[in-house]
Amino acid sequence: MRSILLLVIGVFIAIILIPAILVQSCNPLEILDKKKEQPVLDKRMVRVYVQETGEVISLDLEEYIKGVVAGEMPAAFHMEALKAQAVAARSYAISRIEAYREEGNPGHPNAELCDQVHCQVWLSPEKLKELKSDQWMKDYWPRIEQAVEETVGLVMTYEGKPLEQPLFHSTSGGRTENSEDVFAASVPYLRSVESPYEKEAPHFTDQQIVSVSDFVAKIKEKYSDCNIQASNLSNQLKILERSEGGRVLKMQVGNKILSGRELRELFGLRSANFQVSMEDQNLIFHTIGYGHGVGMSQWGANGMAKEGHTFEEILKHYYQGVTIEKME
Repeated sequence: MRSILLLVIGVFIAIILIPAILVQSCNPLEILDKKKEQPVLDKRMVRVYVQETGEVISLDLEEYIKGVVAGEMPAAFHMEALKAQAVAARSYAISRIEAYREEGNPGHPNAELCDQVHCQVWLSPEKLKELKSDQWMKDYWPRIEQAVEETVGLVMTYEGKPLEQPLFHSTSGGRTENSEDVFAASVPYLRSVESPYEKEAPHFTDQQIVSVSDFVAKIKEKYSDCNIQASNLSNQLKILERSEGGRVLKMQVGNKILSGRELRELFGLRSANFQVSMEDQNLIFHTIGYGHGVGMSQWGANGMAKEGHTFEEILKHYYQGVTIEKME
């Protein structure tokens, strides 16, 4: 009788108690590293710092990519353009996971990524419902899901490594930029290329009016050593050098030489590809394109897709020399 009782207790422990303990102690973000005998983060998950709440959330990588595509590209774009955006977003995410999995990103130590533009804009389904509408979720969220699911696991690599800087922007204005002409470093896959299918972009060309008095005041506030006067201002402004993509590299402003990027940031211009004219007491900046101009033009990608190009062709056009492959 005693042996039967012990057998029943043993069966109970094996079938009921041990699985229950395992379930309670299992963290879905952790798997056992048998070499180190300690938990490590599952590479299928990503940690995201949400600036609005100050929280770090953990979610499946592909669900994160859906939120990035929804946050970074118009959901009405052609499916091949959405797929290109998904692969670019995944490539960046994987590079951040590989770089910051152990200690976290220096900007947000407990997470590899955040939900802001300096990483990638990420919006949760709940936030999308709040910002868009239930109808948007019904009409467009399935398109986002399709783009991500049909490219699941695909990343761009250069020399065997996921791209650390798969940069993109709204509209190049007809030609993208070499990375070193906009940012500090030369990146081999971020080369200037033609982007011919952008004419439908709402800000392909634009104008911004700045009064002479505001222009002079802002310049002197930012650059106190700049000797510039409101009188005869047109003779104190001269574009000296442009990049391969057409953006202003050097512009004389009074006694100083400024970059187009500096002027764009100071006056909130759509692009650093601009001409300046004067009318009455106003400066008129005539801009071409929207954004920094490096990497993939989103409106250019949409135009290429409409012309019959696949997402692979789009990516290999805007990111020179890359390979598209499945993550292990």
